[in-house]
Amino acid sequence: MPPLAPLPSFEPLENPIGFGAVDFLEAALALLLIAYAFLWRPFVQPRLARLAPRTAWSMLLLACLPLALRLLLLPQHPAPTPNVYDEFAHLLAADTLLHFRLANPPHPLSRFFETIYALQQPSYGSIYAIGTGLLLAAGRFLSGVPWTGVLLAMSALCALTYWMLRGWTTPGWALAGGFLAIFQFGPLNEWTNEYWGGHVQAAAGCLVFGALPRLRARRRALDGALLGLGLGFLLLTRPFESSFAFAGAFLFLLPEFRLPALRSLRRPAAACLIAAAPAVLLTLAQNRQATGSWTTLPYVLSRSQYGVPATFTFQPSPVPHSTLTPQQRGDYEMQLSFHGSGPETLDRYTGRLEYRVRFWRFFLLPPLYLALPFFLPSLADTRYLCLFGTLLVYVLGANFYPFFFPHYAGQFAGPILLAAVTGLDRLTRISWHGHAAGAEAASLLVFLCAAHFTLWYAAHLRDRDPASLALRQYETWYHVNHPGEERRRPIYDAVDHLPGSKLVFVRYSPRHGFQEEWVYNAADIDAARVVWARDLGPAANQSLRDRYPRRSVWLLEPDFNPPKLAPFPAEPPPPPPAAPAPPPATAPRPALRLEQVHAP
Repeated sequence: MPPLAPLPSFEPLENPIGFGAVDFLEAALALLLIAYAFLWRPFVQPRLARLAPRTAWSMLLLACLPLALRLLLLPQHPAPTPNVYDEFAHLLAADTLLHFRLANPPHPLSRFFETIYALQQPSYGSIYAIGTGLLLAAGRFLSGVPWTGVLLAMSALCALTYWMLRGWTTPGWALAGGFLAIFQFGPLNEWTNEYWGGHVQAAAGCLVFGALPRLRARRRALDGALLGLGLGFLLLTRPFESSFAFAGAFLFLLPEFRLPALRSLRRPAAACLIAAAPAVLLTLAQNRQATGSWTTLPYVLSRSQYGVPATFTFQPSPVPHSTLTPQQRGDYEMQLSFHGSGPETLDRYTGRLEYRVRFWRFFLLPPLYLALPFFLPSLADTRYLCLFGTLLVYVLGANFYPFFFPHYAGQFAGPILLAAVTGLDRLTRISWHGHAAGAEAASLLVFLCAAHFTLWYAAHLRDRDPASLALRQYETWYHVNHPGEERRRPIYDAVDHLPGSKLVFVRYSPRHGFQEEWVYNAADIDAARVVWARDLGPAANQSLRDRYPRRSVWLLEPDFNPPKLAPFPAEPPPPPPAAPAPPPATAPRPALRLEQVHAP
């Protein structure tokens, strides 16, 4: 029997030991104190302290550990099924790159393939910059699975967090920050279990904000190249947000722009420009192929053609709210709070800075908020002031955009962890009556973060246990269970198991919300094993069926619960042309009488 099976609930009348939620909380706190006193302090901390100065081994551990932890979850949580339109756009970019193109020729019947976040004219392709697509393409090239690229980015982020922090703080706290990155951005994080980015921007931000203090200290060409590489990847992933990283780097190095120091910066500056040049050239080339203009981003062209992103309102869910699982319901309500249900709600929820404060919870575990006040004195150092002044300007500037998701600010994941780690470091310097109370408190906060991660990782490792199911309704901002998988995965599996090549028409109900889009295709539509198309009516559909005469034809109606997939019904034969109606019979005109002619 699984060890958690006797605990089907945390309500006292529904489990055999009679414990309620508060009882479980008290027992958990007692166990935490025992583990801290007899395991963490005497056993774990000394070994990590000896490892911390060994840069290569530390980075190797931080790179491999989150990979191993996520792979252990595969029996319960396999590779995620894409669900959000941004994910399909990035996967389309990856497929396009694997065809050695930056954009695809437009399809002659593109009206069937219109979908959100994909251009159809003057080219067919993703509206996004290709940074995330490059990563997904690399993963698919290496293993056949695009998600491999996501795992590699997660691994790189955790290792680069340690490398970045080594430029700012002691080896011990840098290693602690690397483990905090695993706890926050590792196997349980939504960035790891989706395809719309986050890790790439965060890893690039670590390169930028880790190279800057090293440049001021040593002015090596290698650090300049790493700075350029990080800025280049930010340009390739979030072109607009990357401007804040460029501005922050300029402000950080501005005190060095004096004549004696400038001479020593020539080689790092040249290395930075050389490392960033490929990203600039790729961006210009993608613009030219996708939009026909060197300077027009596909994203900008999409807004002018379709009005999205950023100019639409949220539509009601086509599925009855009562039929949603708690996970689906929470995700739907979160989307509703993002987008609103109309212009007034949109302004109420997304036009106010205080609403967005809650999304910064994504970047730190709760115990670390207690360390942030101790970080504030560090702002007297101009290095920290430049860094976090840039973050503040970004927070204020992002408030003018109608949406906000954590991956928009991914480049600041490293600096936000830096603030928490610096606060913990300063906390260790506080003593109370000769006792190192601050050091004990800082160690305890890190331990609580580790316990937080361990609890939820164990819950997902035993995903089908009753106690895990009961516990996970209290989980905060973890998306190992990808929202929407239970609706899409069965359909995709069913279509994949059908023999031969397929043409699937998608028929939406009149109340369908366009956020739940199903028409997504490969870069080479005609060569794809499955072609997804909009149902445009019998007459129009026939033109697409004539183009693919050898494909079996299916109909998907996603607004059923669950979505309904069936062979496409035979189109009724057109009615025979109606015979021309005979001319109406005309009655003979009566003869005129003489009196009618001469009547007055």
